[in-house]
Amino acid sequence: MAQQKRLTWYYDFISPYAYLASQALDRFPNTIEIVRKPILFAGLLKKWETRGPAEIVPMRKFTYRQIAWLANRNAIPLKFPPIHPFNPLKLLRLNIALGDDPAIADRLFRFVWAEGRSSDNPSEWAALLDEFGLSVGEAEERIGDAVVKQQLITYTEQAIAEGIFGVPGFVVDDEVFWGFDSIPFINDYLEDPALISQPLMRQADGVGEGVKRG
Repeated sequence: MAQQKRLTWYYDFISPYAYLASQALDRFPNTIEIVRKPILFAGLLKKWETRGPAEIVPMRKFTYRQIAWLANRNAIPLKFPPIHPFNPLKLLRLNIALGDDPAIADRLFRFVWAEGRSSDNPSEWAALLDEFGLSVGEAEERIGDAVVKQQLITYTEQAIAEGIFGVPGFVVDDEVFWGFDSIPFINDYLEDPALISQPLMRQADGVGEGVKRG
C-alpha cells in the first residue's frame, strides 16, 4: 500500500488569502493528511525582507478588491475586519493553546474574515472566548504561556527552514506552493508528481538571477 502523503499548511489569521484557503481545504483529496501550523507572517516578511501586499499603498485597493472577487467567485462568506493589517498574535497563540483541531482554526478565521470582527475589540474577543468556554483572564493566561509562545516561534522557524515565504504556504514532498490560487497546482502535482519534472518546469527552475537592487 502506498504511503499516505502529508501536506503541511502554514497560515496566519492576518492573511485574507489564508482565510480563503482555509475554506477550500476540502478541495484536496481526502487521502491527503493535512498538517496545520499557524505561523507569524511578519516573521516571514522580516526574514525575506519583503512587505505584505496591504503595506504597499497602490496595492492595497487591488488586494482587497481581489479578495472580494475571489470570495464571491468561490462562494466563500466574507466581511472585512475593521482594520488591516492587525496584530494576529492573540489569535495565533489561542489556536495553539486550544490544540490542533481543524474546527478551532476555522472558527478563528471566520471570526475575522466571515464576521469582520476583531480580537482587539474587548466585547467581541470575550464573546469568542466564551464559545471556547474561556474567560478573558483564563485565555490571557493560556496564550501567555511560554510553551505556547515558543511553539509559534518554532512553527515560524520551521516554515522559513522549508522555504515558506508567504501565507498560505504549503509543503508536500519538500516542494513549496504558495497562495490560495495554488490549490489546483497542488492537486495536479499530487495526481502526477512528474509534473514538476517536465521540460518547461525545468526551464523555469533554471532561470538565472539578473540585475539586483542596490
